[in-house]
Amino acid sequence: MRRKDIDIITLGCSKNLVDSERLMGMLRASGYNPHHDPETPKAKIAVINTCGFIGDAKEESINMILDFVQAKQEGRLSKLYVMGCLSQRYKGELQQEIPEVDKFYGKFDWTGLLHDIGAAERNELLGERMLTTPKHYAYLKISEGCDRHCSYCAIPIITGAHHSRPMEEILAEVKNMVAQGVKEIQIIAQELTYYGIDLYQKQMIAELVDKIAQVPGVEWIRLHYAYPSHFPLELLDVMRKHPNICRYLDIALQHISDHMLDLMHRHVTKAETYQLIETMRKEVPGIHIRTTLMVGHPGETESDFEELKQFVRDMRFDRMGAFAYSEEEGTYAATHYEDTITPEVKQQRLDELMAIQQEISAELNQAKVGQVLKVIIDREETDYFVGRTEFDSPEVDPEVLIEKTDKTLQIGNFCQVKITSSEDYDLFGQIV
Repeated sequence: MRRKDIDIITLGCSKNLVDSERLMGMLRASGYNPHHDPETPKAKIAVINTCGFIGDAKEESINMILDFVQAKQEGRLSKLYVMGCLSQRYKGELQQEIPEVDKFYGKFDWTGLLHDIGAAERNELLGERMLTTPKHYAYLKISEGCDRHCSYCAIPIITGAHHSRPMEEILAEVKNMVAQGVKEIQIIAQELTYYGIDLYQKQMIAELVDKIAQVPGVEWIRLHYAYPSHFPLELLDVMRKHPNICRYLDIALQHISDHMLDLMHRHVTKAETYQLIETMRKEVPGIHIRTTLMVGHPGETESDFEELKQFVRDMRFDRMGAFAYSEEEGTYAATHYEDTITPEVKQQRLDELMAIQQEISAELNQAKVGQVLKVIIDREETDYFVGRTEFDSPEVDPEVLIEKTDKTLQIGNFCQVKITSSEDYDLFGQIV
């Protein structure tokens, strides 16, 4: 084991992953050998990048820290550092409760970690990243923070106000990633459509995506985490204009009844939501919409939930996730509403909603049987090559399983695949 090995463990979302990759890039430039999410941690130094979004994520982060504390107590680890969202929000409490951690850093002061372990903090390398994804795709974070103060969400408390990155800095990063072999860009932000308001005094997401689409070597662009209120419709024009922008949009809608949208502080109505989705499907034919919905928010009645179920049936979302409300201290909902819906009712509603979606997903997948789709190959397994269509984001969406034949497929290459059968969430196909 070399002295400068270091293990980096990332919990939570892809935005956290980008922070870990930036840290690893600077560590590597200082002579360290970073290992990301090793199956068996072996280095003497470990850094845990935590998530603090909802209760389950916080619990996972705490358990991971305690596992590494045990490794330190057993002499398998000499230094343990913690950064990220959980640490940003609860640094004082964590320092008191888990003193075995050598130091806690927040979400934005983690560069101090470099100094503390004896690595050089080189500002000219702040944009450099050591990619942890397969080399053909990467995440591109275009902003931090959020100015939307939804009743249930602690993210503005953790990350602060929305802060856009300059467009020229983002484009330079895209060109750098393409030079490393990246073909597919996943554009991420806490709130995509707000991009540019702080820097340019207007929504600039459409112009940014238009410029990224023109960078030579960018073959697929996918858009994550839009917001329905004041959605910039010019973005749909850009999506239609460029063939390398995937017909895919991740837009968290959370609920549909006007009663709940008001309680959640979503600043959008049921009628506006239905109209927006209709416009998206009209302006970008074939667009696959991914959304996230919430059940069990304080005040949700049976009638509200019935409206939500009907919404899912009406919209037939191509991709949908859902989660049950959990009270987050400091949020508007935690201080102004009483969480009276029992965990059992929340789980029942969640199960009902996902059962409806499972049936819809199975029907939509079945409709793809017989089609020939462009697929990017992500990995090789024992019996299959596994890839994705333009309608699928890594790790969260369905995959295409291509049975191995005498043809050898290259990871990261595109190929034409005829869909031969389907399951509720995955497709099966053959190379054309």
